[in-house]
Amino acid sequence: MKIIFNKYLGTFGGLSREVWWLATITLINRSGTMVIPFLSLYLTSDLHFSLDEVAWIMTVFGFGSLAGSWIGGKLTDTIGYYKVMVMSLILSGALFISMQFLETFNAICIGIFILMTVADMFGPAMFVALNTYSKPENKTRSLTLIRLAINLGFSVGPAIGGIIIVTLDYGGLFLIDGLTCISAGIVLLNVLHPKKSKAIDTEINPNPKSAYSDKSFIIFLVAMVIFGVVFLQFISTLPYFYKKEIRLSEFEIGMLMALNGLLIFIFEMPLIKWIETKSYTKIGLMIFGLLLTSVSFLLLVINPWLGFIVISMILLTFGEMIVFPFSNAFALIRAKRGLKGEYMALYSIAFSISHIFAHNLGFHLIENLGFHKTWGIMSILGLIGLALLIYLKSYMNRTTQTVQHVKNI
Repeated sequence: MKIIFNKYLGTFGGLSREVWWLATITLINRSGTMVIPFLSLYLTSDLHFSLDEVAWIMTVFGFGSLAGSWIGGKLTDTIGYYKVMVMSLILSGALFISMQFLETFNAICIGIFILMTVADMFGPAMFVALNTYSKPENKTRSLTLIRLAINLGFSVGPAIGGIIIVTLDYGGLFLIDGLTCISAGIVLLNVLHPKKSKAIDTEINPNPKSAYSDKSFIIFLVAMVIFGVVFLQFISTLPYFYKKEIRLSEFEIGMLMALNGLLIFIFEMPLIKWIETKSYTKIGLMIFGLLLTSVSFLLLVINPWLGFIVISMILLTFGEMIVFPFSNAFALIRAKRGLKGEYMALYSIAFSISHIFAHNLGFHLIENLGFHKTWGIMSILGLIGLALLIYLKSYMNRTTQTVQHVKNI
């Protein structure tokens, strides 16, 4: 057991002090995202909104995320990642606390839009900071460590969130969420100030290319939007499904969703470390991860039995474990071609677009077609995204061969 534990710890070796602080800040911040998995339940059970209203609120959630990602990328390329991260964390904390006082549909929509705009400015800035503080050979593992922090926080958050709802109600949930964001901002102010941190990767492209002209990157982004639409059912329609169809309590839902974070905490870093010793391509790995995600929803079509639900969660988790780190790494590598903030903003925007469509589509499909047909459609969408990644792999191979041929002439 000691040997296994030491080998597990060994997978974290070689990462910079700054990356560890970024992971710690992310852990503090994400431990407070306990509101997000319960948002659809809060809107339906406490505020008594219809499914149609919830779908539109979650769409506004996505528009705010998109705006925040775009603004975050622009600000990162102009004022720097440090200032953007601090501003995002502290302001979003205050906004989370204020959300509990909004009760009408219009007020919730405006509040969610502003909150997500501020909160998601953090993403592009954090990616650029991570790239700066990581050696080239450690970037995928650095990304995995950040995801580990996210998912550890996300595993703790829903479990604590379920307890807080039972004991303090949803108002307490918003308060604690806001305080954790502010706490993360205070830690960042003290440990990652530019005068106290050491940049490792300072490479600057003297002739940067626009991300918008990078065809391979655009194809990749479309595939990520599709993946996001499918995966993001995890934070909206799946909890609703567990509550309404399977009759699980908020605490049981929190425990089931905590399984996701626990599995990632135990397996993701060793899995990534092992994969990096193999010759698999990043696109090939994303294809496999998207296949697992599609199958996870297919199981819910076959039978909504609790055992299948647990297996579905495991497959969804392993799909997420593979797609996110290697899609992140793919985006960082392509970002070397141009403005890093612009590239990473577009990567974040892909998932913001997913937010815009995922929740609205999911809830409307459930309302009109029911749960089983909705999960079937999600499985098909996943396979479409998979096919797009297969095309991307073929396209990049052809492009590489053409460039090599021209060089040889």
